[in-house]
Parts: sequence; structure tokens; C-alpha cells
Amino acid sequence: MKIMKTDHLTFLLILIVISTLISGCVDSSSTSQSIHKQEETTTITVTDALGRNVEIPESREHVICSGSGALRLLTYLEEQDKIIAVDSIETRESPYDARPYALANPQFRTNYTVFGEIRGNDDPEKILALDPQPDVILKTYSTSGYDPAELQEKTGIPVIVLNYGDMASNRESMYQSLRIMGEVMDKEERAEEVISFFDETIADLNERTSNVPADEKTTCYVGGIARAGPHGLQSTEPTYPPFLFTNALNAAYADMDLSTAEVAKEKLIEWDPDIIFVDLSTLQSEDENSALHQLQNDESYQQLQAVQSGNVYGVLPYNWYTQNFGSVLADSYFAGKLLYPDRFEDVDLEDKTVEIYTFLVCQGNEELGREVYDQMINAFGTPAFTKLDV
Repeated sequence: MKIMKTDHLTFLLILIVISTLISGCVDSSSTSQSIHKQEETTTITVTDALGRNVEIPESREHVICSGSGALRLLTYLEEQDKIIAVDSIETRESPYDARPYALANPQFRTNYTVFGEIRGNDDPEKILALDPQPDVILKTYSTSGYDPAELQEKTGIPVIVLNYGDMASNRESMYQSLRIMGEVMDKEERAEEVISFFDETIADLNERTSNVPADEKTTCYVGGIARAGPHGLQSTEPTYPPFLFTNALNAAYADMDLSTAEVAKEKLIEWDPDIIFVDLSTLQSEDENSALHQLQNDESYQQLQAVQSGNVYGVLPYNWYTQNFGSVLADSYFAGKLLYPDRFEDVDLEDKTVEIYTFLVCQGNEELGREVYDQMINAFGTPAFTKLDV
């Protein structure tokens, strides 16, 4: 009898153990499925400019922009209020500033903490101390500053890499970056609007000038082009977009992917262009390194026909924490009006520049666009779009 009771008790214990194991397996499986389902509904995958598939949170309310021009592109998409910190250039005090996106958003200077230095030199510890934490880091120029993969590993925050591009030979890279950023910020429609704005504006410039007879064109040259600071007259751009867009005869033209180049003084004298444009960023030098000072004081340059005829004009700087695309377009209309006045007689240069800044960086606020225009035109003391005293 005792043996039967023992067998019965043993059987019950085995049943309890089996039941517990089955229950545990079911619960574990159910929990695993629940977690997996939750992960699937809270992240999306974005392919960045390096071809990396990066998982980002489905809800993205807070971001930071690392690298030259990243915050400019975010401003173009009208999402600048999503940032929670800035890099050090945004808080610098300087007598000169030729960045329309920053002029339109003075809060960048005063309302945000700094998460790293300029040109993508991020500080992971400062990023991890931010509250709230960014959902995504948007990063341009990935080979400059902190490595994006390492930054993502150290912070645990997804990093989306963007190729900034330019307005000449790498415009598609710029468009791709706008589209990627549009996807990240859920602003695809605005990204397409910005791209269309660029395409339509460039098409307008080309249509006005594409059929100008060669014998009616004058040769021109732009000097003082900025690159990581001010430079003199010999700093130029072989594919200067305002000349490309207006089909102008750029004396320094070269069919190559060059953003800037230093030309020989003898070559510039040999070219002897009819009209000289001066990028006013050169006036930061305030000494013999300034293109304007060189034109006024160098005897060789005084012999240039553009100097002798007074055909030397100041244009807006556009290489300022990489390219300000709106200023490129404004300079293009100025070049067009100067080179082909009859083809641009219906264009009011001030109104056109205000229109450009209003659309790109002022969220449609024309009054603010005019304020940005005024600051840009007078940023260097000598007004842009005027004849220079040489």
C-alpha cells in the first residue's frame, strides 16, 4: 500500500514539473514574441550616404547636427527646432558672419549647449550628458572629425552620414542628402520642394543666358574665394557656380571637380578679364592679404583692364562653414544682371535675394528674409552687389 502511495506521489510531482516547464516555455516564447514585435514597431531603417543601413527610433523628436553645413540643411527642411545642442561655431562671437541660416536663427547662439567642436569634432561625453538625449545624430563630412561608426558605438545613438555636395558637379549628392534627411525627419515633401526650388531657379538662370552669342560675352574672373578663412585675389573657383549658371566666360574655367584653386599672379594678368568679381570674405584680412587691398595697391593689378575701367564688383561670400546655397543663387542673379542687363531687366535683385532667403531659411517669413538680406549685404562693411573702389 505504501508503495502505491509513493508511486502516486511521484507521478504527481512529475506532472507538476512538466506543467511548470511547459508554462515557462510558453511564457518565455510569448515574452520573446512580444519584445520582438515591440522592436519592430519602434524602429525604422534608413540607408545613409555611405550605404549603411542604420536603425533609428520610429519617433524622432530630438536631433543634433554634426559637421559643416548639417544644421543648414536641417534649416532648409524647417526642422531646426528639433535640435537640442549645437557645435561650437554656432556660439562664437565674430564681427563677421555670412551664414544666412544662422542669421535667421539667432537662438542657435544663445539657447543651446555645445556638444562638440566645429567640423565634426564631436565630444561623446558631452553628447551623453544631453537631456533629453538626441534620437539621431545627423553628420556631414564623415572623414573629418569624429568617425561616425565610433561615435555611434560610444554614444549608442544612431548616426546618419550625409554627403554635403555642392551646386556645381556634386549637386546630386546634395539632393540625396536632403532626401535622406527628409526621410529621417519625416519631411520628405519639404525636401522635394527645396530640390525643385533649386532646379527651377537654376533653369531660369540658364534659360535667360543659354543663347547669348559668344561675341557678346565678356570675360570675367572671381577672386578672394574663401576656404577655411579669407584669401587674396588669386584664390578663385574654376567652376564658380554663378558663372556656370549664367553661361559666363570664366577666365579661370577648368572642367574639373575643383572647389577652389590658387592661380598664378602671372596667369591672372595674362587673362586680363573684362570684369572682376571679389568675394567679400576677403575683407576679413584687413591688410595686404585682402584682394581689395591688392587691387588697390599692386602695380601689376592696376594695369588690368577691369581695374582701369572700374569694373570690379563685390559679391556675397558663400563658402562659410561650407557652401551657403542660397547665396550662390543670389550671386548668380547679380552676375546675370551685370553681364546681360537686358535679359534680367525684370529681376529686382533685392527682391530676388529676399525671396531666396525667405524660402530657404526663414520658413516663409518675408520680413525675416529681408532682415537676413540686409545683414548679408552689409556683413563686411563694404556692401555686396556694388562697384568697388579700386
